[in-house]
Amino acid sequence: MSLKVFDLQCDAGHVFEGWFASSDSYESQRDKGLLSCPACDSRQISKKLSAPRINMGHGKADDAASPVRGVSGVSGQGAESPQLAQLQARVMQHIREMVRKTENVGPRFAEEARRIHEGEVDERPIRGTATEEERMELARDGIEVFAIPDFLDDDRLQ
Repeated sequence: MSLKVFDLQCDAGHVFEGWFASSDSYESQRDKGLLSCPACDSRQISKKLSAPRINMGHGKADDAASPVRGVSGVSGQGAESPQLAQLQARVMQHIREMVRKTENVGPRFAEEARRIHEGEVDERPIRGTATEEERMELARDGIEVFAIPDFLDDDRLQ
């Protein structure tokens, strides 16, 4: 089954992707209030002007090279799957809660993560920015970190 991928935007300005069986499916889900922003849970969603993409399946070699621009808060299977939309909304809510409970150390992330790991400072949840090289060095030293999308690492979500 091929899916249409639309760029969507909430009334707060967050942009994310939505995967739909058709334009009619998007309209139907929007009209029923099934669409929500994964960043702020707003239900005021509009389709941005863009060239729609079609997803022809998963696991193809060229899929790995495609950039991921966001997380959809909607089901790609039409209005028949509101449970999936609800599950995605709950996952996004948990991620936002996790981000709220962290200290943003910005570009000092790798340095601060290493200091915590080595016991130089008290352990606490942190977030920030690190280069790919810094993340690889942390992993080599047994310091586990994971990347989160930029739109989730936003102090306005606090």
